[in-house]
Amino acid sequence: MTAVRRVRRVEWVAGSAVVLALLFAGVATVASARGDGDGEDRVAAAPRTPSVDSADAGFARDMAVHHQQAVEMSFIVRDRTKDEEVRRLAYDIANTQANQRGMLLGWLDLWELPKAASGQEPMDWMAAGHAGHSTQGTDGMDGMEGMGSGYRPHDGSLMPGMATRTELDRLRTANGRAAEVLYLQLMTDHHKGGIDMARGCARLCTVGAERRLARGMVEAQQSELDAMAHMLAARGAAPRS
Repeated sequence: MTAVRRVRRVEWVAGSAVVLALLFAGVATVASARGDGDGEDRVAAAPRTPSVDSADAGFARDMAVHHQQAVEMSFIVRDRTKDEEVRRLAYDIANTQANQRGMLLGWLDLWELPKAASGQEPMDWMAAGHAGHSTQGTDGMDGMEGMGSGYRPHDGSLMPGMATRTELDRLRTANGRAAEVLYLQLMTDHHKGGIDMARGCARLCTVGAERRLARGMVEAQQSELDAMAHMLAARGAAPRS
């Protein structure tokens, strides 16, 4: 074998190794999103791909909608106040929830499921059929207050915690401290509704990666709830009852 042929063979082998490494990395990513492989988060009898009426798909659809409104409210308040503390919080919420929304919609694409399921109301995945789950699980999270609550969508508020169209219109016309207080109150309600949903997924979803994301949402949004309570108090206000 000539020196040139030996060099080409080495280059081909090296290139093949890179391709195989990328292939295995892609398989691992898909397996994680589908809940395949070993790990404590895997449910033994879980299907490889969630069904359209599963908790996994329902949470992905509903939380994507819920997150979109949080992003919208954050962009609104950015233009209604010059307070750097509120603008920084709004930026963090918008950035985080926009990224998470992309993940949720990406999973629906991966599972080849629709972004909106006809004939299914928001939160159906948390209601009848899943009601046998206890209110205290091994993950240490509290019960799911929103589960089966019979929430009725109204004035654009599709799920618990979501602001109504009227409230969004008020936020769009408020200025300064009034905008800050209203945003913090609306986002507090929004986070509480989101936390209930995320707790539901942490119990009912079968895809490990999605359950981990849901648990992360609970922790992060609870921390933001504490921060917003302090910010409201500093402005002589409090969360709405």
